Parts: sequence; C-alpha cells; structure tokens
Amino acid sequence: MTAHAIAVDVGGTEMKAALVAVDHDTARPLRHLRRPTPRGSDGAATADHVVAAVTELVSDLRTGAAEAVDAVGVVVPGVVDEAHGVGVFSANLGWRDVPLRDQLAARIDLPLGFGHDVRAGGLAEVRFGAARGMRDVVVLPIGTGIAAAMVLDGRLYSGGGFAGEIGHVDIGHGEPCGCGSSGCVEAVASSAAVARRYQARTGKDGTAVEVAAAVRAGDPDAQAVWQDAVDALARGLLVLVTVAAPECIVLGGGFAQAGNLLTEPLRARLDGMLAAYHRRPHLKLAELGDTAGCLGAALLATEGLKTP
Repeated sequence: MTAHAIAVDVGGTEMKAALVAVDHDTARPLRHLRRPTPRGSDGAATADHVVAAVTELVSDLRTGAAEAVDAVGVVVPGVVDEAHGVGVFSANLGWRDVPLRDQLAARIDLPLGFGHDVRAGGLAEVRFGAARGMRDVVVLPIGTGIAAAMVLDGRLYSGGGFAGEIGHVDIGHGEPCGCGSSGCVEAVASSAAVARRYQARTGKDGTAVEVAAAVRAGDPDAQAVWQDAVDALARGLLVLVTVAAPECIVLGGGFAQAGNLLTEPLRARLDGMLAAYHRRPHLKLAELGDTAGCLGAALLATEGLKTP
C-alpha cells in the first residue's frame, strides 16, 4: 500500500521539501519546493524561524496535493536526539537543546516523524540507493557541514544522537570551525569551506562546484584548496575505517557532484594511509542526490522508524 508524506529537509543554507509517495521498495517525489533557510540579523537560524518556515512549506504542499497526506517527516542537521525530539546542537544553524519535534507537532495536525538529516539520507541510500543490500555502510554527505550516517550490521546507529560527527574530528590544520573548535575536517573539506578558502586565496566568489571547474581548468589556487579538502576527508575517513570498518563509503552532497575529481584522489590518498589490518572500503557516489534527506524523512514519517 502506498502512503503519502510531506518531507522537509532543513539544511544550513536551504530547506528542501517534497510530497513523497512511499511503498515497500520505492519512494517517489511527486512535488518539490525549495526555500532559503531563514536567518535573523545575527546570521543564526533561530528555532522559531525554522519551525514557522517548515510549517509554511507543509501547508503549501498539502494545499496543492491531489493525494491525501498521511504524515509529515522533518529532518535537521547537527546533533539530534531522535528519541526525545530535540535539536541538541547545530554549529551551522546556531541552536542548542531545542524541542523541535514538540514545537512542530503543536503546529502540524498530522503524524510527525523527526530525525537527523544525514541519518535519514543514509537510511534512504541503504534502502533505495547506492548501498542497497549492504550491511556495514557509511554514508557521508558533504555540504555546508560534514557528518556520517552509520549502518552497522544492517542497523542504523545513532549513539544517542551523537554518532557520525566526523566533520568535527581535529586533524591538526588549526583553522577555526563554526563549532568553536579548530582543526576540524569540516573547516577545510566542506563545500562551504572549499568556496570560502578559494575566495580567501583569490578574491573570487564561487561555489564548490565552480571551484571544481577551476581545478579541471588548471587553476593552481583551486587545485591547492581542493588537495587540502581531499587530504582532510581522507584523514577523517581513516578514523571511520579504523573504528567502524565499513564495507562501503557512499559520498554525497554538493561536493560529490565533482565525481571522479573527488573520488579518484580521495581513494588514492585513503589507500595510502590504510595499513594491512584495515578493511578497505569501496568508495561510491550517492545515487539519490540532494533528494536523499527528503526521501529519508518520508521513510521516518510513513514507517515510524526510530534509530536504535
């Protein structure tokens, strides 16, 4: 039986929403909406602003839906306690200990699934995408921030909401991070960091995709920034491989749109770091693109899935 959910993926830069038809082995987006993530004058995306914006997206999609909507799923970044519905901390949105699920439920009169954006996207990639059929998987979207969804022995692992924050491993480069620490993988290897560091070197504005194009064109500044990002990612992945030993690492997010420009040097760099005792993972590109978070949110909504 097909269920219909409105799914909202709250990102550090943009909010993506979709009306999704979900059955046992497929999830099909029927309508899409995108809006900038609202921020106050201080640059922080307050919970009140985000809750209001999510409510508006749900209302707009519900109003235009020919199908009856069965549930709503909302996923957010940062440290998320799914069991209690709390946004514990988000470096990119600027909130702490916010009871987001309760605040959303007070405004939305439908069953509500709530969770972490990366874990939800990882769930979708394992169910429908690049990691279909695998039991030990890390799904790593690289966008405004970097965090990993970890599937261990076939089960999504959340560690009480704290697992997978590989973007905030200190790899020793010393640059400040939005989390308040320095040396984090994310401060060099996220899409936002690549664009920011390229601008600092050249004075040119651009996205990570545009930096990738400059790398292909032979721009030495772009190549230096790119190499730093690849090295930082490899060092972060080394930690995951050593601790979790995944059979596959799925790379997603905007940065992964670079394809082989990312995977080939990253594979070589990581392989050079691994010892004989490490399990060597396959590196794959995500198949679901930037719809993964919404598809995962739809799964949380329609199946009532909870991470262990």
